[in-house]
Amino acid sequence: MLSPATHDLGPDRAAAPDGLAARAVEAAPLKAGFSPDVIAELFRPWETARSVLLAVSGGPDSVALMLLAAEWAHLRATPPLCVATVDHGLRKESRFEAEQVARWAAALALPHKILVWDGGGLKSRIQERARQARYELLFKYAAEIGADIVTTAHHADDQAETILFRLLRGSGLAGLSGMAEACARNGLVHSRPLLQCGKAELVALCEAKAHPFLNDPSNQNPAYARTRMRALSGFLAEQGLDRNALLRLGRRAARAEAALAAQAEIAHANVIARREPGRFSANFTWLANVPEEIFLRILAQEIKMLSDEEPILRLARLEALTHALRHALYAGEAFAGTLGGCAVRLRRDGTLTLTRESGRRRGLANAQPTPCGQS
Repeated sequence: MLSPATHDLGPDRAAAPDGLAARAVEAAPLKAGFSPDVIAELFRPWETARSVLLAVSGGPDSVALMLLAAEWAHLRATPPLCVATVDHGLRKESRFEAEQVARWAAALALPHKILVWDGGGLKSRIQERARQARYELLFKYAAEIGADIVTTAHHADDQAETILFRLLRGSGLAGLSGMAEACARNGLVHSRPLLQCGKAELVALCEAKAHPFLNDPSNQNPAYARTRMRALSGFLAEQGLDRNALLRLGRRAARAEAALAAQAEIAHANVIARREPGRFSANFTWLANVPEEIFLRILAQEIKMLSDEEPILRLARLEALTHALRHALYAGEAFAGTLGGCAVRLRRDGTLTLTRESGRRRGLANAQPTPCGQS
């Protein structure tokens, strides 16, 4: 069960009525780390939004997000704020917990909606499927109410953990860049305004506001990969791979990713191609001499452009296809393959043709998460 963090607030505060504890944000000043100027900067990207949906589970991170957003709304005229909590139904206490968040949101004068997911007897990949369902429900509801931004409370510790998780799985530069502060998802914007804030800061904010929050016991469950990885954090920090080092790696990866993307875009603009619905054709002979990473990115972009919905390309397969095509170009050989729902054909004269295949499942498991991230 998600349990109120009463050990942090003290027995007297824990016993206060929920509404009273939640209303503390209206009177108590924010800690120095979250001054009005800092809050204004955190949420500046929201200023032109039609409406913003806050995803609040009840944990300290999302409660801090709700408190900060409420303070921001109090300080200035803002787009409407709404709150949603996803009840995954994986534990018997989940409905009570969602209703608790609803009461806290009401105390802040924020409308709240409980979104229910029926996980129905899942035995494997529970966290992954629950996360996917959570995003689907949140973005669907946001579209229904006219919100153009969905925001989650991912913070700097989450970012470091995500980078480490992807590093251990051999991700490319895009994955090692970590989660983006804002990215497109389902036609809306996924905003993560707290990525520069540490978890300890967010917990301290809740404590300073005397606002209770919930603790999720699944975060301590060794059955989940991320929980097992967290157990290594102390050892890795002793070796120099602490949170700051991981965040530094993410910044450097993001910088390199941006540079490569820009160079690939320049090279891509020089491709003279014949494009028809479901078909691409161009002579790739000259591309045999560009860096392999640039070739790979141009190929991936053309495959994506042919698809009705963006395919998720398995990085290992994309690398293998790129290597095979470049080898065939050098040798003047023909080549045939498939990737991302496209047939790939290379003639001996260097003409590459991509043809969208109908009736095939285009989504493939991805070894390199998108820059938006999936956490």
